[in-house]
Amino acid sequence: MPENRSKRINRRQSLSRERVLEAALSLADTHGLDSVSMRNLAQTLGVEAMSLYNHVANKNDLLDSMVDRVFAEIELPEAGDWRQCMRGRAVSARRVLTLHPWAIGLLDSRGTPGPATLRHHDWMIGVLRNNGFSLAMTADAFAVLDSFIYGFVAQESSLPSSKLPDHAREIVNNLPTEQYPHLAELTRGYVLPTGYDFSDSFEFGLDLVLDGLDSASR
Repeated sequence: MPENRSKRINRRQSLSRERVLEAALSLADTHGLDSVSMRNLAQTLGVEAMSLYNHVANKNDLLDSMVDRVFAEIELPEAGDWRQCMRGRAVSARRVLTLHPWAIGLLDSRGTPGPATLRHHDWMIGVLRNNGFSLAMTADAFAVLDSFIYGFVAQESSLPSSKLPDHAREIVNNLPTEQYPHLAELTRGYVLPTGYDFSDSFEFGLDLVLDGLDSASR
């Protein structure tokens, strides 16, 4: 048997749904979601594109599975009051989405949610309902928490650095104070001398959200 044909057969035999999914996640993490095409995925795996359809039904099936994997990576605390549970889940979600920023726009948009996705949502609802949240407050809390987490990570991911890079320091150092007094005051009086990091505001904002939900649920 020719060597190159033997290699192709070996690749097909070792191909699996798990391997296809891992390669798709790696492509998205490295190059963005637009890079995840069946052709690019096949090239990454060293196989023919048609062989992928033995393991995923189509592109939508692949995306559904990728999103489900992201949900599976988010930790869901097993014990604690609702604030501790929601805080732990939020911190984990931020960490996971920082690794997979492409997923932010897909998490709640898939028409065929997988088991990890459904388990995640059911856990969220259960924690809130079991701690006295009404159905309406549960829906609002779910929406507000996810909006804060997803929005923060999206903003954080768009920054070249969570700290001011050198060129930005030069810009703010040269701001005309009389023209932009408040911006100059904040940057020179706090951001620059303290080494302010945008990322540090996540838990502060999260606690404000949790405080607001706690007050509204009483």
